[in-house]
Amino acid sequence: MALAAAATLLVSAAAAAAQPDGVLRVGSKRFTESYILGELLAQAAAPHARVEHKQGLGNTAIVLAALKSGSIDVYPEYTGTISLEILKHAQPATLAQMQRELAAQGLGIAVPLGFNNTYALAVRGDAGGPRRLSELAGQAGMRYGLSHEFIGRADGWPGLAQRYAIRATPRGLDHGIAYEALAAQQVDVIDIYSTDAKISQYGLRVLEDDRGYFPRYDAVLLYRLDAAQRFPAAWQALRALEGRISAADMIAMNAAAELRSQPFAAIARDWHARHPASKPPGASLASPAAAPPGAAERQGLWQRLFADDFWPLTRQHIFLVVMSVVLASLIAIPLGILAAYRQAWREPVMAAAGILQTIPSLALLAMLIPLLGSIGTLPALCALFVYALLPIVRNTCIALSGVPDGLKQAAQALGLTPAQKLRYIELPLAAPVILAGIKTAAVMSVGTATIAAFIGAGGYGERITTGLALNDNTLMLSGALPAAILALLTQAIFEMIERGFKASAAVRAPAQLRV
Repeated sequence: MALAAAATLLVSAAAAAAQPDGVLRVGSKRFTESYILGELLAQAAAPHARVEHKQGLGNTAIVLAALKSGSIDVYPEYTGTISLEILKHAQPATLAQMQRELAAQGLGIAVPLGFNNTYALAVRGDAGGPRRLSELAGQAGMRYGLSHEFIGRADGWPGLAQRYAIRATPRGLDHGIAYEALAAQQVDVIDIYSTDAKISQYGLRVLEDDRGYFPRYDAVLLYRLDAAQRFPAAWQALRALEGRISAADMIAMNAAAELRSQPFAAIARDWHARHPASKPPGASLASPAAAPPGAAERQGLWQRLFADDFWPLTRQHIFLVVMSVVLASLIAIPLGILAAYRQAWREPVMAAAGILQTIPSLALLAMLIPLLGSIGTLPALCALFVYALLPIVRNTCIALSGVPDGLKQAAQALGLTPAQKLRYIELPLAAPVILAGIKTAAVMSVGTATIAAFIGAGGYGERITTGLALNDNTLMLSGALPAAILALLTQAIFEMIERGFKASAAVRAPAQLRV
């Protein structure tokens, strides 16, 4: 019954998530420029439709899966990525060819935004270093710190290393911290985007692609064809952005986020204010206005900690933890009882729970998106549910197996049925250990729930992922500290309940036996 109830809840949630609700959902990846472009799109469409920005969803695979499943309707992408990474062409394809192939998947490519943000490799600007990519082949001691997506992309490191005969094993780094690692001389070469604001700030030398490996990465919109039909007015507003964002604009907006800590929404509003839709393409491409005095200073930890999003993120985080642990308890406790009573089932049950526990969280989330056909709360709950199973199953099985044989024999002598013995004798005695397993699952879920922000499920992880993208330690702390405090509070609450169980368990079973 518990399994059926949990399955019904999950299926109902999936069905609800799939229902069209008149909301245009804009997605973005987890790097600064994508956050900003997502906000630009959302604000352009907002006067014409209800709009929701699902920001920081992760890498190309996750955002594309969300687009195909209908969890988002449009997101900013780049022609090189679409041609080489998504459509798997060996060479860059034309826009018309990409449109034909995407149409077969119910997707479209349109609205070139006006700038090219290609990949490149950069080194410190020291005198005497390499200036062209071809020179890297003779630099055997160079240390490469590359973003995880670049290392795995077909148009990234594998092809680049082959084209330039580079023999090196790169180290995976988050794009947000690569510049600092390079400046600290922990690595010697990093991958960059040509519109990154930190290139000039750190005085880097962008290596010339002298063999023409990198294609153009013109910013465009990748969208669901039905979205243009469902939101005609909003789509026309998005089309009005065509050709109106210059490379200088994009560099300036990236700098506003990364160097002056301006919010993405404020940066987008500023751009729209200076580039009203009535202006012709290419008009007024000046850099953002100078920030007022004090605006360039980063907010302190206290202001970031209790910003306007604190309580909404807290509610989202608590909901994820509570629901996942409740659902896991409904399944894991009966499974633990089964494992304790049926020796033949013990090893398979424990092994299955253990194997599920070993799946990497990001990999599990990526697999759940196409399986469930949605992003956000539903796949996050499923992932947290999976990770919460093992400690509850294990503790339930161990606790019931450890009930003294004398009490079991006494209960049997009194004529109690197996169900009565379980209810009145074994479960009360096992309750503290079972509760300890639930406590472990809950505390683990508080930490694991931060990963849910990678697929748009909210919670404190939103601050952590945004802070990683901006290399903003204060913002990361404003998400990590509440999560740590919530974990401590969770543990304290469960320990109080455990003490109550232990105080009553010693007298409850003998009282039942006397009855």
